[in-house]
Amino acid sequence: MEAYTDFAEVYDTFMDETPYEEWCDFLLTLLHRYELSENITDEKLREEKNSILDLGCGTGTLTQMLSAHGYDMIGIDNSPEMLRIALEKKERSGQEILYLCQDMREFELYGTVGAVISVCDSLNYLLSEEELLTVFCLVKNYLYPGGLFIFDFNTVYKYETVIGDATIAENREDCSFIWENYYHPENETNEYDLTIFVKNDKESGRQGDEIFRRFQETHFQRGYRMEQMRKLLEEAGLTFLAQIDADTHGEVKETSERIYMVARKER
Repeated sequence: MEAYTDFAEVYDTFMDETPYEEWCDFLLTLLHRYELSENITDEKLREEKNSILDLGCGTGTLTQMLSAHGYDMIGIDNSPEMLRIALEKKERSGQEILYLCQDMREFELYGTVGAVISVCDSLNYLLSEEELLTVFCLVKNYLYPGGLFIFDFNTVYKYETVIGDATIAENREDCSFIWENYYHPENETNEYDLTIFVKNDKESGRQGDEIFRRFQETHFQRGYRMEQMRKLLEEAGLTFLAQIDADTHGEVKETSERIYMVARKER
C-alpha cells in the first residue's frame, strides 16, 4: 500500500479544484439521512455519536471541514508527510483534531466512533478483497452500535475505460506534473506513474535561472464493482443501506465512475 511521500508537498496545490465543500455537504446529508431515529439517553453514546473517523484523511482538508460542523474528528493516514501538512493546518486553525499515522489495514482506536468515512478513492489502494474485508471488519469493531460507514470507490469501468492508459499533465507557476496511467486488466489495477517538478526555493547560481527539483512516485489502485463491495460489507457483518453515483448523486449505473456506499453496524 503506497504512502504519499514527496507528492505530499504539492498535493493540495494540484487538488485545489477538488470539490471538497460539495463532498462535505453530501456527507453531512448522508449522516443526517441515516442517523439513529431513537433518542440516545446514555451520555457516552451521545458523545460517540458525534465522533467521526476519517480513514485515509490525507492532508486533512475534509477532516477540518467536518470538524468545523461540530464533529469530533479523528484522522488516520499512513503517510507521515501528508499528516505533517494536516497538523500544520490544525495548528493554524486551532481545531481539536486527533491525527494518527496508521495503516488502515491494522488501525487501532481507544474507543468507538459514531461514523467512519473514507473518500477520495482511499480504499482503492487496497489491492485485494482480503485487505478490504480486513478493513471492513476493523470498521465494524470500532463503530458504536447503530454507527454508519460511508465510503467511496473508483469502479473498474473508470480505470478500464476513462483513465486507463491516459496521460495527464498540468503546469503551474511553481510546480508541474505528468501523470501516466497504465491499466492492468488481468488484476483490474491501475498504475499511476507520477513525475513532479517543484521550483527550488533557493536561488540558482545565475541570475534569471530557475531550478526545479524533479521526483517520481508510483502508485497502484484496484477498481472494484458495487457487487463486490456489498458482498464484503455483509461478510464483515455490516448492513448495506445505500449505493449512490458519486457524480450525479443518483442511481448507480454500469457507467458510474465513482460510487458512494452507506452501511450500518446494527445494534
